[in-house]
Amino acid sequence: MVTNHLSDGAYSVFSTEQLRELEKIAIEKKKVPGIDLMERAGKVAWKALKNTWTQSEKIVVICGAGNNAGDGYVVARCALDDNKQIELVALTDPDTLQGDAYIAAQRYLATGHTVHRSLSDIELNEADVIVDAILGTGLDRGIKGDYLTAVNMINDSDSPVLSIDIPTGLNANTGMPMELAVYADLTVTFIGQKQGLYIGHGAEYRGKIIFDDLSISMDVYDSVKASSRLVNVSSYSDILPRRSRTGHKGNYGHALIIGGDYGMAGAIRLCGEAAARTGTGLVSLATRPEHAYTLTASRPELMALGVTNAADMRSLLNRTTVIAIGPGLGQSQWSQSLFSRTLDTNLPMVVDADALNLLAQEPIKRENWVLTPHPGEAARLLNCNLKDIQSNRLASATALQEKFGGVIVLKGSGTIITGESGRTSISYEGNPGMGCGGMGDVLTGIITGLIAQNITLLDAAGYGVCLHARAADELSLLSGERGMLAMDLMPYIRQLVNPE
Repeated sequence: MVTNHLSDGAYSVFSTEQLRELEKIAIEKKKVPGIDLMERAGKVAWKALKNTWTQSEKIVVICGAGNNAGDGYVVARCALDDNKQIELVALTDPDTLQGDAYIAAQRYLATGHTVHRSLSDIELNEADVIVDAILGTGLDRGIKGDYLTAVNMINDSDSPVLSIDIPTGLNANTGMPMELAVYADLTVTFIGQKQGLYIGHGAEYRGKIIFDDLSISMDVYDSVKASSRLVNVSSYSDILPRRSRTGHKGNYGHALIIGGDYGMAGAIRLCGEAAARTGTGLVSLATRPEHAYTLTASRPELMALGVTNAADMRSLLNRTTVIAIGPGLGQSQWSQSLFSRTLDTNLPMVVDADALNLLAQEPIKRENWVLTPHPGEAARLLNCNLKDIQSNRLASATALQEKFGGVIVLKGSGTIITGESGRTSISYEGNPGMGCGGMGDVLTGIITGLIAQNITLLDAAGYGVCLHARAADELSLLSGERGMLAMDLMPYIRQLVNPE
């Protein structure tokens, strides 16, 4: 089993079209018979089922059409070989299947076991495991008829579900359900990781993922460029160099955080501390004069300067390495003047929150910034609605990069990082506990802190997203997701940038 097709510790992710090309190359150029791939897939899925539900005896396999159904017939035959009790439901007449799926179905029928033609013949709640082998990656429209009934019945049952390759009804490109999709507890996927499992609502439907390349020759993957890559903290293991024993604060950059309008001082405080905990040498805050003393008192290491207008930032800008603007910035005249002054500099920037909303009003393009919108902010930047963003997050991130330049971090489940180089990454860590105020401010601070330490914008954005997500995951293991606060991440951020 191989789960990595990139040399840097990241996982390749493919679109449906790229997956078809991979399989075509394996079959036509590498002379691997399609039925052999199907047999391998079914056996891998059966092994995963046994390892996950070790006491399972009664297995219900629901087969639809196409190769996904063929995989299901192989799983059912493997279960019979292991003396399990099998109930197989064929939503499509197995004699009408074509190609490799037909061969797999006939091999199962040769065992002499019954094939049910309706789910009403069995009781799903009595199954130890349900195998969803209804529809695979080729689905491009809503589910109807018996297939729709089957998905509803699976979701209404109390039995755990294994989906083969992708949960039925989930779009393999966008991660959006085609009106309805199977909620799987485990998805066993083959040949290439499907991008739809990691973006959109993929995380809601996929359950745990097991991937197997079915022993396809590695050079097959050299022939097809992946649409993106999955990344985590390990993907950036060597990005922060070992510190010199004679290093000092001047070696690690000076980050300037701009924001904290009335009532929003907490946002700039979170951002500033996150930058400091990531290892920035100096962190300054430019904020409302009324907030400066309180901010310095709460974290003395942060240098807070009260600014009444943009001119007050002149001395700070002259000694700054990188700017972060947006946390608690607001959209007042004060906010607009600070944002306009910041745009006049040639310093690298991280733009978040209300600075993005100001940018949406007067769009400009530049290459030395990182924009970190959540889906709502992305919709305003692209002058569309939220559904447009979420229905195709990869395309949305690309559109943002083409319009605004630099590096785009499209936040959400499966945060997407993309830049001018065309290298697109997807973070697959993080958890729902991060859905609370201040998390975005912390992420902005982390990315800013990395840029201050001379990390490239694209790497700082990718590594920053992964640090943020991993910190939240480690925190959730200790104390759960509910009630997680943004400030709670600080000790975990520090630990992660100081690996053993």
